Amino acid sequence: MAVLLQPVAEAERARLSARRGLWPACAAVVVALGLAACTGSPKQPSTVGSDSRVTGAGTTSPTTSATASTTTPITTTSVPATTAVPARPRVDKVLVFVVENHSEGQMSAQMPYAAGLGRRYAVATAYTAVTHPSLPNYLAMVAGSTYGIRDDDGPARHRLNGASVFGLALTQGRTAAVYAEGMATHCQLAPAGRYAVKHNPWAYFVDERAACRRFDQPLTALPAAITAGTLPSVGMVVPDLCHDAHDCSLDRADQWFAGWMRRVQAGPDWKAGRLLVVLTADEDDHHAGNRVLTVLAHPDLHQQRVGAALDHYALARLLAEAAGAPAPGKAKSSPSISDALGLRVR
Repeated sequence: MAVLLQPVAEAERARLSARRGLWPACAAVVVALGLAACTGSPKQPSTVGSDSRVTGAGTTSPTTSATASTTTPITTTSVPATTAVPARPRVDKVLVFVVENHSEGQMSAQMPYAAGLGRRYAVATAYTAVTHPSLPNYLAMVAGSTYGIRDDDGPARHRLNGASVFGLALTQGRTAAVYAEGMATHCQLAPAGRYAVKHNPWAYFVDERAACRRFDQPLTALPAAITAGTLPSVGMVVPDLCHDAHDCSLDRADQWFAGWMRRVQAGPDWKAGRLLVVLTADEDDHHAGNRVLTVLAHPDLHQQRVGAALDHYALARLLAEAAGAPAPGKAKSSPSISDALGLRVR
């Protein structure tokens, strides 16, 4: 039996000796090539690609195997840098929704959807209206001036010359529109039912009356613009006297706004990152220093709180940026909302 086992033992010792002899050679390969190639039983390297080793990003140098007289091909894999995220387009559309006669505190407490939108995207925590009553605030938003007006009389009494941000957008080859709920005809110059012309500022600019009659439209035109991705460069949505919380509750106004905002977010302008939506109030109820809730919604904004002192003149500057025109009136010296948000508005 011992005679039979002796050749087997000698063969095993020979096999182990041969295997141990390979480890120094493998170690040399590891040192030379920086590759963990010595695991398991000895195998012949397979040839895949050219003979090279990595010496830096995208560069190689030749190397020779330590255990063979011929060059041993070594496969290298180039690891790409972090994939670049395509830059989003600049914001070139701003759409403004306006609530009536409520303070920041009232709106935050009684408009949970709007307040939640501000927490999700951005909210201006020191935003104020500029005066009382409604009309001069709307004029400040779209022209950077109240024109010295201190009442809510209609266009028949207040015939304003000069340019609004809507007209400025059109002169720059861009688009503009107002969507007024309850308005029976384009650019309606007199109130009727729940439609309040004092909340439709474009109707006051006589030099732009032809453009107003074309682009100052009933709210029924808004759904098609959202769906088609043709919202204007400079846009304003004017709710009726119920849905703006003038005659009805803030809760009802909040539900109305939520319905429109969800439609906007499903549209191509929002999804492409081209559209910034602003919700503000024309004025407070005379009890909170005219501070009003102002929400700024855009896909690239995340839980931002803007503490800069902003007002309706700053909003006029933002709309002028979207119009591609110099800011009008007092908007010229107002802080930049787009800079505060870190958004590029053109």
